[in-house]
Amino acid sequence: MNEAIVQPLYETRFEEIGWGVLLVAVTMAIHGFGMVATMQTSGLVKQRFGRSFLGGIAVLIAASWLIIVVHLLEVGVWSRFFLWKGAMPNASLSFYFALMDYTTLGSNYNLPLHWRLLEGMIAIAGLLTFAWSTGVLFTLAQEFQDQQVRRLRRRLRERHRHHPPPPHAGSG
Repeated sequence: MNEAIVQPLYETRFEEIGWGVLLVAVTMAIHGFGMVATMQTSGLVKQRFGRSFLGGIAVLIAASWLIIVVHLLEVGVWSRFFLWKGAMPNASLSFYFALMDYTTLGSNYNLPLHWRLLEGMIAIAGLLTFAWSTGVLFTLAQEFQDQQVRRLRRRLRERHRHHPPPPHAGSG
């Protein structure tokens, strides 16, 4: 007996859209505060460690860590929502699921059918915030690289000034 398996039909609900829009907005708000805090902290690290090569690397490492923490906080918001609504059975699975969908990796798990739209919305939130984080890290990395290039050029000019090149043989 070959019976067809009937999949339940998905229907988008206004409640689901409303929660999705709110969760994306909360994610973006957390990210905004987090990126400002990352830039401020980076400035403090620069003041503390100076503008040396290792100080610049310390800034980039600190900024990277802060960015990761901000992303994990955002994932935690989604995870708590899924738990609150009974869409995931426990905190560990909920956080794992939220992290996998936020990073757009996906997982073997799905939300219940009436919350399925949020799987795409969390991915949208992740894409937006990762792009923003990339911009912040790029700004800091570019500033570090420009500073190092300026330092190198200054050293070369000073060396050239103190040790001018020998006159060319045969000129005259």
